[in-house]
Amino acid sequence: MQVTPEALVTHHTIYSCVMGSRAFGLATDTSDTDRRGVFLAPTPLFWHFDKPPTHVEGPAEEQFSWELERFCELALRANPNILECLHSPIVERIDATGRELLALRDAFLSREVHKTFSRYALGQRKKLEADVRIHGAPRWKHAMHLLRLLASARDLLRTGELVIDVGEDREPLLAVKRGEVPWPEIEKRMTRLAEECDQAATTTPLPAEPDRARVEAFLFRVRRDSALQSGPYDEIVQRVVR
Repeated sequence: MQVTPEALVTHHTIYSCVMGSRAFGLATDTSDTDRRGVFLAPTPLFWHFDKPPTHVEGPAEEQFSWELERFCELALRANPNILECLHSPIVERIDATGRELLALRDAFLSREVHKTFSRYALGQRKKLEADVRIHGAPRWKHAMHLLRLLASARDLLRTGELVIDVGEDREPLLAVKRGEVPWPEIEKRMTRLAEECDQAATTTPLPAEPDRARVEAFLFRVRRDSALQSGPYDEIVQRVVR
């Protein structure tokens, strides 16, 4: 008998949240509900040649989850999507381990965010520019989210805190999504925000590197406790081990 990927998400999720427009404060009547989560695979599952999955899509629509170790690896690399997941204002499910993970949010933040957010933004901007060349207009929703990301990165570099709700910028951003703002004006905003990010990076209060040792100590302890403790899913794990 095997533990299915779906069962790992269903029974071993430590943290799940809503992301996308609903978390950013940009939701409309037609917005999807994007769910992201972190699951902790029982330690005995790692004692096989076939390891647990690093991520699982589903089982619900618009749902995606990472195994804890993979999630921490990506967060330490300042992956924009992962860091934003840690700061969602809409938490749907969390246990004691999940609360410990959220308490580590500051350990993942470093000056690396300037590089990773800027690189991601540049890639997205190139895609928008290609759309304009080919189709005469960008994908307005993507343009809106790129402006949001750049503003979020700038504020993170300035303050050392990541806030993903757009607050008072909601209506100006939704105007972009509706195609009410000319593309040249959007380009100017993107360029200005990118420059502001560069400037903020020179005086940011963020540390040079993330606190990898602190995160690793957390992961080690969680893996150890999982190996030692007995719980409602031990019978499943024991069947896999045999």
